[in-house]
Amino acid sequence: MSAQGDCEFLVKRARELVSEDPWAAKAWLITARTLYPSDFNIQYEMYIIERNAERTSSAGRLLYDIFISFPEQPVVWREITVITAALRSDSQDKQTQFLRGLFETLPGSVQCQMLLKATEQCFNTLEKAEMLLLLLKRFPESVVQHGVSLGESLLEAENVENLDTPVNCFRKLFVCDVLPLIMNNLDMRLPASLLYKYMHKAAEFYISYVTRGPSADGQIQGTSLTGSQEVGGLKSPGVGRGGQRFVIDGLSEKSSVVCEPWERLLDIVAVVGARCDWQGDKGSRNYTELLQRVRELFRYLPSLEAEPMSRCCGQIVICSALVLFRSAYLYMSAVQPSLFQGHSALDSGPWILLEDLSSVYSEVELERSAGKHAHKKRKLTDGREKTMSSDDEEGLGKGRGRHILVNKSDFPGWAETLESFRTARESWDLLHSHDALETEFNKLCTAWKTESWLWFRIFLTDMIIYQGQYRKALSSLAQLAQLASFQPVQTQISAAASNLENHRALIQQASCHYALGEYRLACEKLLEVVGNLVPPTQEPIKSTEEAGRARTKPRKGNDLRLLPCTSKAILPFCLQLMLACFKLRAFTDGRDDLALGHVVVLLQHDWPQGETLFLKAVDKICQQGCFQYENFFNYVTNIDMLEEFAYLRTTEGGRVQLELLPNQGMLIKNPSPTLGVELNTLLLPGAQKADRHHTVTRGITKGVKEDFRLAMERQVSRCGENLLTVLHRFCINEKVILIQSLP
Repeated sequence: MSAQGDCEFLVKRARELVSEDPWAAKAWLITARTLYPSDFNIQYEMYIIERNAERTSSAGRLLYDIFISFPEQPVVWREITVITAALRSDSQDKQTQFLRGLFETLPGSVQCQMLLKATEQCFNTLEKAEMLLLLLKRFPESVVQHGVSLGESLLEAENVENLDTPVNCFRKLFVCDVLPLIMNNLDMRLPASLLYKYMHKAAEFYISYVTRGPSADGQIQGTSLTGSQEVGGLKSPGVGRGGQRFVIDGLSEKSSVVCEPWERLLDIVAVVGARCDWQGDKGSRNYTELLQRVRELFRYLPSLEAEPMSRCCGQIVICSALVLFRSAYLYMSAVQPSLFQGHSALDSGPWILLEDLSSVYSEVELERSAGKHAHKKRKLTDGREKTMSSDDEEGLGKGRGRHILVNKSDFPGWAETLESFRTARESWDLLHSHDALETEFNKLCTAWKTESWLWFRIFLTDMIIYQGQYRKALSSLAQLAQLASFQPVQTQISAAASNLENHRALIQQASCHYALGEYRLACEKLLEVVGNLVPPTQEPIKSTEEAGRARTKPRKGNDLRLLPCTSKAILPFCLQLMLACFKLRAFTDGRDDLALGHVVVLLQHDWPQGETLFLKAVDKICQQGCFQYENFFNYVTNIDMLEEFAYLRTTEGGRVQLELLPNQGMLIKNPSPTLGVELNTLLLPGAQKADRHHTVTRGITKGVKEDFRLAMERQVSRCGENLLTVLHRFCINEKVILIQSLP
């Protein structure tokens, strides 16, 4: 028998005995190895028996022998591939733990050599990078030789794959695993340009990771491996170029999670600052300190020479930009959490930054004689403090910044949110306070494609509104609508959330138009929103904070307010803003009964906040001596107002000529129930036919007087109606008239 045949016989005999008598099988193989020390099959069979028996030490020695003696055998590399896959796996099963222990029995030099050669056997970029990363983590001294080349290969792979987001498997592996090894290795001597490049790549990844939008399956979108790569029996999930979702690093969902991204980014900035000898940098502990330091540094910027100025600009721009994006994210995640991954269904909807209208009821001059309607003034103000006049407000709002008001009980984290907004604005202002800084910041924004960040564009719009640049804000809101329509399908929000977003944009547009004095455009936007709202079935109960507003000094129209984008908050705001639009027109020197009537209807909301303005309206009617508003009985149900108008018809009230009933001919032509008053309610049942069809323009016949009395009695019975439902119907039914009433 030949030597080859003898070897095969001995191996075959040992295999037959393994299950019956493993010690006999082992003896056969020891004999075979003694006779044929250079035969690979005998030594590999010995290794397999020891591995299957999970005898770690003996299997490790045999693996070492065959790796040294037979490094080119394909079966050896298949085995090493299985072991290295176990080293990279998160699994804690018995087999994986055994393979890890087996690897640990090998000498360090062999481990290093084995990992290097295993890396050479990999043809997939991601798998090769993970194998090399395993080497760098186990043997830090190899970072100097392989660290930068590994990082560059990952960044190059990202470019080759042409991925549309920095949140991908290659960037994640580079930023979270490779870069810390490079940065923390004191033996690495990297040029400042490369450190800045790596810091920018890390910042772009972390910011994009934190601010990524919601997706259908909760995973991050992108492309990774092409197909499912099987490594030593362990499958690594991947996707093709079809835009499928993947677990971020191509291996496991667990390793897709990045813990404390803002803190990690701050650590990288601290290391770069130390290595680049940043001015005044002592290792910032938080982002507030980061901004404070670059603020101090900015004071010296104009006096620096060209090269020091360039270094200084680089430091100021990256630090200020990081503070800006972090603060803007904290603000947006509070006011519009649905934009971001991981938001809860319990999170509130969007909050809207709008003009504060708390002064809409009180910014009027009280120029009425002492005795006129004294009884009514006493009644309306009885038990309440005197309503403040515009003279009392003199000096408010001068020489101070704009305030953002918010209902604290509805917004628990309001203080932190407004602080984030303030910090973001200050960072933005710093970045635009010098041409060199603005140029560098624009380059950064271009590289990161921030123009496609919907959340950041919404923040910028809010900031523009805060700055009072309303024309620019309207342009930004129009661009936002286009940007939202181009968002990827998986990041688009639900239909309900989309409606809220549409309402948010329309109301902000209305607020801007109002601030610009474009009242008709403001009213059009408001009525578009109101038409899609369902009024609450019950009128909301005022909170203690809201109830106290009437007793505090109103502010000038210089402040803003954060309102939740809910029907409960939106409908009252729309009514207030419509009142603000009609108020100036109603109280001009000329006569405009239609605008004045609209004001009376709208003043019912939030009563008695508007009592002062209502009394001013009554004064104007008295001065005119007459008033015509045929929708009065359709929408006015406030008992105080009804009593006042009834008083105006009396001798004591001045016998004011009121034409409040709809034209009879109009009623016969269009007896729609939406008019709110039935025809037989307005007519005296026993009157003559001629009287029953009179035109109520003069208000002097008995029939008219009786019609008015009956209509008023009918109206009193409606005082218990849901006022928001009445006013909502007013906005819907009178939409055309309301818009046409404004210039």
